[in-house]
Amino acid sequence: MVLLGVNVDHVATVRQARRTFEPDPVMAATLAILGGADGITVHLREDRRHIQDRDLKLLRETVPCELNLEMAATEEMINTALSVLPDMVTVVPEKRQELTTEGGLNVLGLKDSLKEAIKRIKDGGIPVSLFINPERADIECSKEIGADMVEIHTGYYSETKGDRQLKELERIKDAVLYSVSIGLKTNAGHGLNYYNVKPVAGIKGLRGLYIGHSIISRAVLVGIEEAVRQMKKLIQEACMNV
Repeated sequence: MVLLGVNVDHVATVRQARRTFEPDPVMAATLAILGGADGITVHLREDRRHIQDRDLKLLRETVPCELNLEMAATEEMINTALSVLPDMVTVVPEKRQELTTEGGLNVLGLKDSLKEAIKRIKDGGIPVSLFINPERADIECSKEIGADMVEIHTGYYSETKGDRQLKELERIKDAVLYSVSIGLKTNAGHGLNYYNVKPVAGIKGLRGLYIGHSIISRAVLVGIEEAVRQMKKLIQEACMNV
């Protein structure tokens, strides 16, 4: 069965809009787990625009399932990961002005620095995933430099419709199958919602899906537990048809 990791960053985004104490992403994580989440994801950005160090610390103390820390491969973030010890780290690209992560890592161009970062994180006992585009060269490079997992970027698929979306889906399928075939645990995520998740969730060999914005958006209307429950149901239905 494909795992569902729920990203609670946008709960913190609402809180930080007023620099207050609510809504609390730690409380949101608890409700997401009650709704069926298999894991919780947070992206601790260098500019701390949403998730704060306090959130990460409390989540580590309270999340009983997989805690996935998304982060840039910087000295500060590596030290943070080694101090907090999440269940896994997903290394992502990060630009100060972007609204959200804009594509996968440039693994070929950053090969040497990523290899060193992966080694340091893994030496601390933390498995490492790389957020990459659905390209075989990126998958091969991720394996070569020591990643345990990859997360295939589904943003291009999520942003398109019709024939273009079908082509992007085929790229994702090829990437997942190839990644699994060379021994990498393989996840996917970015931009997935209640209307486009099933075709991706039904890809054979996929380990997990990491979804945030669409779940938190629906949670505004129906509550976090119910929003997670609805997403989990769609994923389970897709897996039953594989």
